[in-house]
Amino acid sequence: MAKEIVTNNGISHNALASGSHIKGNIVCDSDFRVDGSVEGKIDCTGRVVIGPNGALVGDINCLNADIMGTLNGNIKVTDTLSLKSTAKVYGDIKTKVLVIEPEAIFCGTCDMGAKNSSVKEKVKEFSKVDEPSILTEEKSN
Repeated sequence: MAKEIVTNNGISHNALASGSHIKGNIVCDSDFRVDGSVEGKIDCTGRVVIGPNGALVGDINCLNADIMGTLNGNIKVTDTLSLKSTAKVYGDIKTKVLVIEPEAIFCGTCDMGAKNSSVKEKVKEFSKVDEPSILTEEKSN
């Protein structure tokens, strides 16, 4: 008889199937995919994927993320966040790299790594630029 050899490539992931619902926080040390719905926070050391029919009401903290479904909450991604064309994100984003496909919906603010307070101060200074002198002269006439 032939012996079946099973190899493990070291990659593991968890999934919440379509039609399933979790109310509570999720902590995982591998990738996690949501095709059902979650009410709570997801903390993941790997990739979080919200499938096209998946929905999350809560925050995400992870290494990488692909959003195809709906997220109502904030997301903090250490490396790359990808919003696919079917994504609907209502909340704030903090990530190193952001990829948004056409037709994706994003309503919130995005912070892409201004860790240094001097950088944030320069942005504030830039946003307070005075009116050009030509406009000031017209107003005085």
